[in-house]
Amino acid sequence: MKYIRNFRKIINECIKRGWLSQDPFVRFQMSLHEVKITPLSKIELKAISEKKFSIERLEQVKDIFLFCCYTGLAYADIQKLKRTDISLGVDGQRWIFTSRKKTETPSRIPLLPFAEIIMEKYKENIKCIYNNRLLPILSNQKMNGYLKEIADICGIKKRLTFHIARHTFATTITLNNGVPIETVSKMLGHKNLRTTQHYAKILDMKVSDDMMLLKEKLTSEMSCC
Repeated sequence: MKYIRNFRKIINECIKRGWLSQDPFVRFQMSLHEVKITPLSKIELKAISEKKFSIERLEQVKDIFLFCCYTGLAYADIQKLKRTDISLGVDGQRWIFTSRKKTETPSRIPLLPFAEIIMEKYKENIKCIYNNRLLPILSNQKMNGYLKEIADICGIKKRLTFHIARHTFATTITLNNGVPIETVSKMLGHKNLRTTQHYAKILDMKVSDDMMLLKEKLTSEMSCC
């Protein structure tokens, strides 16, 4: 739809200059439909994490996918990530200091323990050293193809892509564990909260936990009266 919108601007300019006699879009109406992406649940994430692959390429793609699940990085961002992009943050812990390739917006992400383990696993990887990259990244097409194999082996029905990893970080890893949406937005490198809200799919378990706390609070207040 973005391509069509931009092409329509060119058509309108052609009409203004008299290069076209009529608008070919005159009866065309654009409508955008939100694509609903379901993040991985804790159970699905655990199933992938605990699976050991004897095939090296699958093991590496699994690790890179999980690294994205625990950092929120998109494929384009993980592809260019260098070990020098890891530095000590204000808390003395290791953070990722990068900028989003898509928007060039700064992104600062404290490394969670699981992400650190994966990072250290490939510290001596020949491909990483040769290409000056943090992880051994393949092409997006190959990575997503191998993710399909991983999903089948782990019994996950969802279509795994690296975009799902980003949604999993925003929802399952952070928001559902009480991290404020403003903090999540900062780590994802979003320019405004509206973009982050697209990722903020609050799961039923989070709703249940929040309502349980409310029930306990109301019960306590009623018993005091």
